[in-house]
Formats: sequence, C-alpha cells, structure tokens
Amino acid sequence: MTASLEPGSAPTHTSVNQLPSNPTPSAFSSSSRFVQRLRRRYAAELELLPPGEPRRESMTVAYDALRARGVAVGDALRIVRQLTMERLVTLDCDQQAPLAVVTTAVTELAELALDIACQDACHELDAQHGAPLGPEGQRSQLWVIGMGKLGARELNVSSDIDLIYLYDVDGDTAGDADGRGKLSNQEYFARAVKRIYALVGDVTEHGFVFRVDLALRPNGNSGPSVVSLDALEEYFQVQGREWERFAWMKSRVVAPRAVVLGGQAQALRNVVLPFVFRRYLDYSVFDSLRILHRQIREQSARRSAGRPERANDVKLSRGGIREIEFTVQLLQVVRGGQFPELRTRPTLDALQRLARANLMPQDTADTLAAAYEFLRRVEHRIQYLDDQQTHVLPVNDDDLRWIAQSMGYADCCPFLEQLDTHREFVAQEFDKLLGGEKPCNGKCNGKKAAAPADLADLLDDLPPVFAERIRDWCETPRVLALREETRGRLRQLVQRTGQWLKEPDGDGAGQTPRHVDAAMRWADWIEPLMRRESYLALLVERPAVQERLLRLLGAAKWPARYLMQHPGVIDELASDEMLSGRFIADEFERELEARHTSLTRTGEADEERLLNLLRHAHHAEVFRTLARDVDGRITVEQVADDLSALADTTLRVTARWCWPHVRNRHREVPQFAIIGYGKLGGKELGYGSDLDIVFVYDDDDERAGEVYAAYVRKLINWLTVKTREGDLFEIDTALRPNGNSGLLTTSFEAYEKYQLGRGSNTAWTWEHQAMTRARFVLGSAELGARFDQVREAVLVAPRDREALKAEIIGMRNKLRGARPVKADRFDVKHSPGGMVDAEFAVQFLVLSASGAHPELIPNLGNIALLLRAEQAGLLPEGVGRDAATAYRELRRVQHTARLNEEPTQVTPPALSAERDAMLALWKAVFG
Repeated sequence: MTASLEPGSAPTHTSVNQLPSNPTPSAFSSSSRFVQRLRRRYAAELELLPPGEPRRESMTVAYDALRARGVAVGDALRIVRQLTMERLVTLDCDQQAPLAVVTTAVTELAELALDIACQDACHELDAQHGAPLGPEGQRSQLWVIGMGKLGARELNVSSDIDLIYLYDVDGDTAGDADGRGKLSNQEYFARAVKRIYALVGDVTEHGFVFRVDLALRPNGNSGPSVVSLDALEEYFQVQGREWERFAWMKSRVVAPRAVVLGGQAQALRNVVLPFVFRRYLDYSVFDSLRILHRQIREQSARRSAGRPERANDVKLSRGGIREIEFTVQLLQVVRGGQFPELRTRPTLDALQRLARANLMPQDTADTLAAAYEFLRRVEHRIQYLDDQQTHVLPVNDDDLRWIAQSMGYADCCPFLEQLDTHREFVAQEFDKLLGGEKPCNGKCNGKKAAAPADLADLLDDLPPVFAERIRDWCETPRVLALREETRGRLRQLVQRTGQWLKEPDGDGAGQTPRHVDAAMRWADWIEPLMRRESYLALLVERPAVQERLLRLLGAAKWPARYLMQHPGVIDELASDEMLSGRFIADEFERELEARHTSLTRTGEADEERLLNLLRHAHHAEVFRTLARDVDGRITVEQVADDLSALADTTLRVTARWCWPHVRNRHREVPQFAIIGYGKLGGKELGYGSDLDIVFVYDDDDERAGEVYAAYVRKLINWLTVKTREGDLFEIDTALRPNGNSGLLTTSFEAYEKYQLGRGSNTAWTWEHQAMTRARFVLGSAELGARFDQVREAVLVAPRDREALKAEIIGMRNKLRGARPVKADRFDVKHSPGGMVDAEFAVQFLVLSASGAHPELIPNLGNIALLLRAEQAGLLPEGVGRDAATAYRELRRVQHTARLNEEPTQVTPPALSAERDAMLALWKAVFG
C-alpha cells in the first residue's frame, strides 16, 4: 500500500496539538508537523515514489523522474529525501513497520545520494583536469567511507552521516584535452569532496539530503578532507587512538557503487582490521571507553545545565542507545581479534553473536535488543515531529502523547514506565561491564591523574616470602621501565593479592591449601608478562578472574606451567559457567568452523592464521578441563574422556582444513583415515600425552600414494609446528606397518594384509597387543566399518595360548628392565603390581579369549574389560573387580602427582592394597 496521498487529494493540516483523544492509526502521520509541511510542499511529487517500502530502486525511479522534469541533481536528491521521509513516517507510525524498514531506507538513501554525487563531481572535474591516474596509468579511485550508523546500515531519520574520504593511489590527473589543468590526485579529490558536500550537505530551498560530518577523519578537523590509503595506514600505525578503533569498527565503503561492486575497496580491510582488532585479548580498551563515555556524559550534562528538559535524552543519557552500542562494541573490540565471528557492524546482529559465543547470556542479549529497538523507535518519533536532529523527549504534553500513542500505548504513563524499565536495564548492564565509574590510572579528560602510590608501600601488609618477591620488583628495571598507568595497575593487583592472602589456608571444597604458594606462582606468571599490558588490564577489570586464577595456581603446580606457556587462556576464567561445564565436541567444531568462515570472508584465512586459530581454541579447551579437574568438578576418567574427545575433534578439523592446502590434490574430499592407538585409542589421554596414530587411505587413483604422502607430511606439520600460539600435539607414527622404516601412510588394503598376516610382511605380536587399544578416529563411515572388521579379525584369530603368554611376559620383563625402580619404592605405573601389569594382562586376555568371548572385543578401556573378563569366568571371582578398583586409584594417584609435578613413586606400605590386587591379577592370568 502506498503511504503517499492519492493524486489530487488535499493535504492534511492537522497539528499535533489537534490530535484526537482516540486517534486512528492513519491520523498519526498526519499529526506530524514535519509530514504536514511535506504534504503541502510536495503534493505534486509524492506519487513519484513507487508504493511500498522505499528502497534504493524505488528512490532511483523517483530521482530519474525528477531529472526528466529538468530538476537539478542537488534539488532532485533533496526532493527524493523528503518523499522518502514522508513515506517512512507513514509506514512507521501508521503501520508499525519494523525498525529495519526505516534504518535500511535511510541508509540506502545515503548510499544513493553519495553515489550520484560522486559521479557528478568526478564527471565535472574530469572535463576540467582529466582523470586522476596511478603510477601505472590506471584510474585512481575515490572511496567514500561510511562510519557509525551509516557503516552499520542503521541510520536514523535525521542522522548526520559521518564520512571519511580516501583515494587508493597517489599520482596526477591526465589534464584536459590539451594536456593542461593537471592536478595532483590529492587536490583533485579534495575538490571532488567539496562538490559532493555541496550536492548532499548544503541547505537549499528544498533543505538538505544529509548533514555531513568529517570529524572522524585522520587528525580530525585539522586534517585534510581526503587522504590516500597509504597515509591512512601510516596514521593508524603512528597516531591512531584507542577511541578511533571503535569508530572504524563499523566502517565500510558506501560509494561509489561501482567501487563497492567491483571489489576494489577490499584493500581497505587489510588496513583497518589490524588496527581495530588486535590478535590478543585487548582489555586495555576498557579504560579508553570508560574515559570516552565519561566525556560524553559530561558533555551531555553541560548541554542540559539550566535546561532540565534536555536531561531526558534517549541516546546519550544514562541507559540510552549509546550505552547499548558501547556495551556491544567493547566486547567486540576486546575479543574480535581472536574470535572473528564477532565482527559485524549492526548492533542487533552483534548482540546475538555475542550470545552465541557465550560472552553474554541469551536473555540479556534479547532484553538489550528489545531495549535498542524501543529506544530507536522513540528516537525516530522525536525526529518525526519537526525533522530536527535531537534525541530529547519533548516537554510538550501533546507531543509526548503523540509519541506514546504512535508507539501503541494508550497514554504517556505506560509509555514512560516502559521507557524507564528499558533504560534501567541498559544502565545496569553497562555499569556491570565497565564496573561503574572508576578512578582513571592515566589521563582523565586530558588531565594527569595523581601518581599511584609505590609498590614499596604495600610490603608491610604482605607475608614475608611474597613481600620479598615484591621488594625485588621495586628495584628491577623491568618494573621501573613500565608506564605510569601500567605500574598503577600492577600495584592494584599486588594490593588485591595481599587482601586475598589474608584468607586462611584450608583443604575443604572451595578453599586453597597454600595461599602463599599461589601468590608466588602468580608472581612467576605475571612477571614476564608485565609489558603485555592487556593481561594486567584484564585482571584489573575482572577481579573475579584474578581470584579464580589465584585459587587455580594454589591447587597444583602444573596449571602455573601451562599458563606460562599459554597465557592467553586466562580469559577463560572470566566465564562463570566454565567450571560447571564439560567439553562438547559439536559446539567446539561449530565454533571453529564459524571462525574459519569469518576469516575466509575477510581474506585472512591463510595457513598461519588457521594454525594459530586451532592452537588457541585447543589450548583454551584444555585449560577449561584443567580448571575443572583441579577444582574437583570432574574425575580422572572424565578428564581423559574430554581430552580424548578434544583430540578427536581437533584432528578432524585440522585434517579438513589442511586438505585444500595440498598441492596437486586430485579430489575435493580425501579418501583418508586416521587410526588412533595407545592412550588416544583407549581414550585415556592426559594433559601432555602424545598421539599414537597411523594414516591410511583407500583411493585407487594412480596419484594417490604421492598425494596422500604429501598430505600426511603437511598434516603432521600443522599438528606439531610451533607458532606464536605454541603447538597442538606431539605425533608418534611408530605403530604404522613396518614401524619407522615404513611409509608414513599406506593404503588400507596394505594395512589390512599386514595386520592379518596375508603375505610375507606381517605384524608382530606387540603390534597385535597395540591393536587391542586401536580405534578409528576419522574418515568415512564405510572405511571405519572396514577397520572394525580388520581389528576384530586380528583379536579373534586363533593363537597358541602358551606362546602368546611367553611373548607378553618377555616383553613385560624387558620393559621392567628399562624402567628400574629401587627396592624400597613403588612406582604406580612400572613396578610389579603397577598399572602396566594390568595393561599387559588385559591385552593377553583380549588376544587369547576374544574368539570365545566376543564381549572382550569392544575397545572399552582396561577397567571395563577387567570386569567383563571376570564375568566371563576368565578371572577368579573378585580378582577382576579388585584389579579394576586398584587401577582406577593408581591412575588417580599418578594424575595428582603429575599435576603437582611430583614423583609417581611412593614408599610402601602406601598403596599396598592396590599393589596386592594387581599382583593377584598377574598371578591369575600368567601364573
């Protein structure tokens, strides 16, 4: 339905003051003073805009019609703007159109106007000075960068447009037909900018198209109106300020349209992305945003001084639109470097992405989204009244009632109540994120803050050992060279640690056994990171993270070592839900694929970036498991299950991402599989476990051997090479056919023949022992089924029981000789009665009895197989059960010792019951 008047109908002259007490929806737009003026002034032109939502195509129709009537370019653009506004008020107020209808229309109007203005300006200048040329004779292009709401495609109906003008390369124009009138490209585009402003921003008898603001350009109002891409990059590197990162986050090229569609402007991404999004968690921006927000609030307060009606600003006042935008942008800037899926311009889309990334509860994101839409719709109605660039609620009762009723409320009171509810929620979330108004550490509004007190002032309140460590810091050049703001943060953290140290030691749930040890490990961790200010900023901004970190460091030694190797994972402690969760493979894989897609979209998905993405995600997930482990939330078996599932998923994703980087690959999807052995196969991985794997392929292509060999070499490199994020795994391929002398990868047919003894080249007994713990990790379901058949055939094959027993006993003795243990010590793994005895016993039982007892074939782990062997009558009653219980306890003891970096040997009679149970098992199996 068209929102304009029918041809020949008389325009309505009702004012807001004459609004009926129970208005019909159609009366709302007619009661806007702005719309009344438009319908009087442009009654003859209203029909030029086609019916329905005003989009670029329909606006172009109206513009072309006006030009055909002889209307000048600038006047035609202004009239199209007025027709669009009349339509939007009607759709919004009378038909309750969604917010996106309004913001999209205004954004597309701006894009259309700027595109036409660019073409007109350049056409005029080309005739006088020739085309601007680059060093290789190509035309130099002007890029109009839309910032803020224009960049995010969410302009309001009376927005100004924040623009930055760039051009791609320096050079000179070609001159006119006679070669005269040459200009530098910079001067050419500076003149173009003036012409564009005249067409879009000048006020004429038809008003303006948009108010234009260039204050966000490099060096602000003191900088040139247009700069080259190279100059912009240099500015970012040398002078770019923190607040500018927030501004550039929503930037995009909006005109000329030919540049946008042609893809030339993609080069801007390579300059802007590294400036906006850092590759580490960037908590240092909290203070920058806090200062910027304080300045905005102070400016708003000055404007409303003596004018209390101006205090009710739906954009800038407490709980307003700006606080929602700041909340979203802060989380995006902090984490967008590592989590590219958070990079999006529109506020509503960003809220949902933050919720999906678990950076904000879904309920919070939905409530903030509802508040944002409500406040934006109120903002539009304020501007519909008189086409003024204001965000302040009117004080006139009739105007306020019109806003309330056009929003669907019966009167002002329920409307204002809903407005207050939204704003209070927004303010609470904003204050929660920024911690309210904090004293600044460096500069506040350009003024130096008082110098923070020295670290030495804290020494008397600290325990002696920790105080001695901090005293060393007071004199070390590493600390003395820190910026004043950074030293202030460090002092704040030391002071907070000192307060935490006053808690009593304890071994109960939620208690820390050795507080001072935790503080010393914290000092070891933070000292080499002092110059990386983002870590200090994170702990200052998130006191709960520092406390969780101290408790984690006090629980065991190994977490401190892991954190020193991978300090970036500390941010995982910011999540309240982290300790209560478990690893979920599907979510992990889905998040990785989302990041990969985001990097591909921005042209950043090179090998190095993908390697670092995999490593960071893996390390973060290992750290989550570690934190749950030392906090006592999960058992040793659950730790192994989660680490094994994590390894499976990481291998699957890495293999999938690696294949497209293989040269001369001959198919889209490799016919390839990975078989896991040892701890990976048995799902008993620990924190530092390497992966025993065998690579096979099932591909008849004549190039297969060469291609898959190259693939495996690259895949191993992807898994093992150390980048700035560390490595993923140590890989051991010694269990492949013919061991280290064999090929890195082999056909599945050759692997099957080797395992089943078909031919002269066959597997040894120890390789069949390894097969008891083998598992298909990745590959097609068909190939997985074939592997299971091969494994079962190996396990059920007839064997000489006594010969098998002798071989396994011989191998156990050989291993024991290689791992001698003193007579007065008991090693939980290698001593007689240790875990290795149980593992060898289970392997013998599986290889010797699976033919008669198929329940032993599944790879269920040693504990489950011991219980099944006893149920099958292969072990005396109680022997299997006791051995399973003992094995579980020995694993726990070993795990705890490794977490504390302590020996896995104890002095008898410790663990004597477990040792006796294992010896009883050995005797029952081997005699």
